[in-house]
Parts: sequence; C-alpha cells; structure tokens
Amino acid sequence: VVLTTGGTGVGPRDTTPEATSAVCQKILPGLGELMREKGREKNPRAVLSRAVAGVCKHALIVNLPGSPRGAVESLDVVADLLPHAVEVLRGASHD
Repeated sequence: VVLTTGGTGVGPRDTTPEATSAVCQKILPGLGELMREKGREKNPRAVLSRAVAGVCKHALIVNLPGSPRGAVESLDVVADLLPHAVEVLRGASHD
C-alpha cells in the first residue's frame, strides 16, 4: 500500500491524481468517492478533493488530502477496506 498526501485539490500545483492515474493499470473510483462522501459530513469542501486510488502492478495507491486532519480522517474511512484489497491483489478470492 502506497499512501500519498497532498496535491489533490483544484490548485495549479495539485497534480497527484493525474500522476497516480498515469501509473495505475486500474482505478478504484469507489475509494475516492467514499472519502469525499464521508469527508463532506465534517467539511463541505471535501467534495473539491480529486483524490483517486488505483492499482499499480502489485501495489495499491491511495491519494490522501494534504491537511493532517483531512489525511487522518480519509484514511480512517478506507482503512478497513485496504486489507481485503491487498489480499485480492495477491490472488485471494473476492469472498
């Protein structure tokens, strides 16, 4: 699992989602959607995040916001899903 922080907003230097998408063979849109959905409950501006998650070879990459609080809250939202995603990447069943 590779976690990135920052560069997920709408500013001119926010290019992390593009960089992540460029190296991933599969994008997992549900993780970004879930982080935005849950983040919106605490901060309406969370919907401006363009964070993505995807699979690059045998690694799972997840973009997190640059603010420490936003990063922790976003990771808390998806943390329970990561072990299963890693198991499936290693060839386990989807059960």
